[in-house]
Amino acid sequence: MSSFRRLKAWATNALTPEAIHNHLVDDGVPVSDAPCRGCADPCEEGHPEFPDRFKVDMESQMIGSVRPYRRQILISTAKTDWDRDVTSTRGSLAAFVDSAHYRSTSPVVAHDEVRPRAPGVFHASSSSEITILNGSHSSVSDHETVLVFPDYVAVAGIPASAKGAQMLWKNALDPAIPRILGATKKPEPGIQTWVLPYACVITMCSHKRRDARCAIAAPKLEQAFTHSLTSRGWTVDNQLEPFIDLPLEKFSGSDEEREEHVTSTLKTLRDSQRALILYNSHVGGHRYNGVTIIYTPGGATIWYGRVTPHDVDAIVEQTIIGGLVLPSLLRGGAGLAKPGCKSLHDW
Repeated sequence: MSSFRRLKAWATNALTPEAIHNHLVDDGVPVSDAPCRGCADPCEEGHPEFPDRFKVDMESQMIGSVRPYRRQILISTAKTDWDRDVTSTRGSLAAFVDSAHYRSTSPVVAHDEVRPRAPGVFHASSSSEITILNGSHSSVSDHETVLVFPDYVAVAGIPASAKGAQMLWKNALDPAIPRILGATKKPEPGIQTWVLPYACVITMCSHKRRDARCAIAAPKLEQAFTHSLTSRGWTVDNQLEPFIDLPLEKFSGSDEEREEHVTSTLKTLRDSQRALILYNSHVGGHRYNGVTIIYTPGGATIWYGRVTPHDVDAIVEQTIIGGLVLPSLLRGGAGLAKPGCKSLHDW
């Protein structure tokens, strides 16, 4: 780090890269010391390029630009762009869920985890907030299909109505529901819940009506992730396939047996070499384009910013495969602090 940037960091109370790295290590976050960009500059490997007009904030402190939340949802829309504020679109499930959320009086679930020191790094159980996003995926049912994180499940059969939002809240979003037990014993008729059958889910913001740079970055990043993963033998989907397993609501065992079933299923996904890549609506921090989020079966949610196609190989190798966080790209995230673990994939 240059002396000028050290002085600027001191003057603005920003953390130096060394301090960020140390905070993450102290919190038990598995970190990588590998460079984010592995190709030459200028690139000789044919990675997609952002246009010259694509300018982002490269100076201010990026880590800490994610606010804590309990759950994050992606609602099926089969679109890549949306109204500026998706929760204000009349008649949309996003609007109904937003209303249901703020009418809820559910308390924050008590927890005994040590609060991480690194800004933007948090335990999902420390908040009752729900981040509501639209996604590019189509529904697998007659009504909406909602992806719920960090639970790592798809909940299908949710009508775009006030009743549908209440059904979703009662069965999947209420903070009182533990992460592993996303399906209740007596769900509303029509709701079906499945564990997502992927080693990771990758999303990037494509919300042009909020920031045109998102619509530029997302397709190029998707292309780079798809190439990087498939060249390593992975299968990449950009839509949900119809689920062939029985939904969790059909599980006939006890709560303890259901928890064991879901946990064992999540643990096996690490070796599936199958990824889902989707676009999502505005998540904030678009000045740090390209904005990319990676979800893992183990409950980690890694928010990266300033991602270019030249960084994708390092993200795939270090984070998606290796389970290590790249500090210089990190905005924050949930479930990253795993003391005693060498990888985010460890349980």
